[in-house]
Amino acid sequence: MNYEVKEMNSVDVQRRLLLKATGAAAGCCAMPIGSAQADDNVEGPAKGDLLVPAKGEATAPLKADDIKVGAKPVLVFPYDLKEKKPKDGSRLNKLMLVRLDPAAMTDETKARAVNGVVAYSAVCTHQGCDVTEFVSAEKVLMCFCHFSKFNPADGTVAKGPAAKSLAYVPLTEKDGLLTIAGGFSNKPGV
Repeated sequence: MNYEVKEMNSVDVQRRLLLKATGAAAGCCAMPIGSAQADDNVEGPAKGDLLVPAKGEATAPLKADDIKVGAKPVLVFPYDLKEKKPKDGSRLNKLMLVRLDPAAMTDETKARAVNGVVAYSAVCTHQGCDVTEFVSAEKVLMCFCHFSKFNPADGTVAKGPAAKSLAYVPLTEKDGLLTIAGGFSNKPGV
């Protein structure tokens, strides 16, 4: 057999590098479907849990005034007062807090909010990526993986590919702190 060695020009090299980088990026972001399914060994949010930031150095429980209208969602974990630690053993416990204008909320949503602050699962119902963005021009929450959008006033899908609403957690206020008033409305994730 005769193999011809072809010299690659710089455009061919750049194309190959771009393809490799794109493939690597897609591989690192792709999530197996099962990764956003419930872990029966980890306790989820429960009535009486406080809410603490999911990242950063701040660990103080949050107040409604800590969440600003129209700002990027604040990612949090429930904080177990008995155990004195965040329930961060499962990514399904990650919640996002969003503050809305109460005039834009349904009566049902107002009933589970504190001063316009609502809590939703931060796990997208499409393939389990994190919902982390607020698109202020459209007034929707967004998942960057596949660009599903959710209406923060009620958690419903504003634009797919997600087909299922985000799970929510009802809130109340105790001693000025945001406090969980009950468990998830439905199973979070996919």
